[in-house]
Amino acid sequence: MKKTIRGEYVIKRSDLLFLTHLRQDSRQTLTKISRKTKIPISTLYDKLRQHEQNLILKHTTLIDFNKLGYNSRAKIMLSTAKEDRDKLKSYLKEHQSINSLFKINNGYDFLAEGVFENVKELEDFLEMLEDKFKLKDKKVFYVIEDIKRENFLARPEVMPQVVG
Repeated sequence: MKKTIRGEYVIKRSDLLFLTHLRQDSRQTLTKISRKTKIPISTLYDKLRQHEQNLILKHTTLIDFNKLGYNSRAKIMLSTAKEDRDKLKSYLKEHQSINSLFKINNGYDFLAEGVFENVKELEDFLEMLEDKFKLKDKKVFYVIEDIKRENFLARPEVMPQVVG
């Protein structure tokens, strides 16, 4: 039985194949995935329950924010004084306009993805951050267009090679 090792998690090729189908479309039925993969439905069900406890962080939906009236998105890199780092992190984690937040390196503390109705709302948010926290540096990259999103391990035909 071939296995691939990624970090400390050992996974079978059939599990990886199943996960690629879930990444491609998590709303497809286990019956449909079973037909494509030739893995029995009962086995897929067991794999799903197992991976929901260990590997799958959450099931989610990707939304076209523009269609909801949120026309400004930006990736924001922030560097702050050490004494403000935890406060800034907590603030960003709870802020309704922050979609994703990452701890990063190379002179910056955080990378945040913000979603706003318009550029003025985004600029007001950035100004408020500067007033509220001791920012050492900030870089803002406006997202013009999504070209590729959430696509890693989403194509069964280009699954990573199995080692073992």
